[in-house]
Amino acid sequence: MENKTAIVTGASSGIGEAIARGLSARGARLILTARRGERLEKLAEELGGEIAIHVADIADPATPGALLALARARFGQADMLINNAGILRVGTVESFDLDALEPMIATNYTAVVRCSILFARDMQSRRQGSIVNISSIGAHLTAAGSGIYGGLKRALETFTDTLRIELAASGIRVGLVAPGTTGTEIFDDMKRKGATGWDEYTPPLMPEDVARAVIYLLDQPPRANVARVHVYASGESF
Repeated sequence: MENKTAIVTGASSGIGEAIARGLSARGARLILTARRGERLEKLAEELGGEIAIHVADIADPATPGALLALARARFGQADMLINNAGILRVGTVESFDLDALEPMIATNYTAVVRCSILFARDMQSRRQGSIVNISSIGAHLTAAGSGIYGGLKRALETFTDTLRIELAASGIRVGLVAPGTTGTEIFDDMKRKGATGWDEYTPPLMPEDVARAVIYLLDQPPRANVARVHVYASGESF
């Protein structure tokens, strides 16, 4: 991983920040993106090393191309893409906020597809690279209120599996990490909106637990492609 260039989306907090820290500790060069520039700047300053930041909304169709251009300009190429940015909104037929639907689709699915395809095309020219998409165990749960979020994560997993198959033997490895309940700001946001944070039901994973799984995928020898890792909080029984 040393001197390889990794792009991490949603890097200003939570799982994305933990992934950035883990990659930095292994000598990777980083392109970090999120909407909160001050947090990115603070993280980059703390980590040191070769880091570039790009303040943008990943749902903006122009952002993936700008990230690829930045990776080429600063470090020559992009070796690893970690699609981490995501939005969690839940609700039943009666309670779901339909104004949240399109932003969630754009961030949780469309942006991942756009980034993955754009970077995969670039990686194909060098016949090397890795793409890791962050899913959720919610992709495999059927429960009232979780259908939209879980459905988008299921779509993400289908896309990721298909991308792996299409890129087989190309030198590009594709996989996903699906975390269980993880203590991040997502649940703080749920609580501010009057909902119960899922981390109140069970002791949650920590972001660095998920980051270790991501690094495990990226740290395999070229002959190995770990396609899927599920990481549950130890108290989760579903």
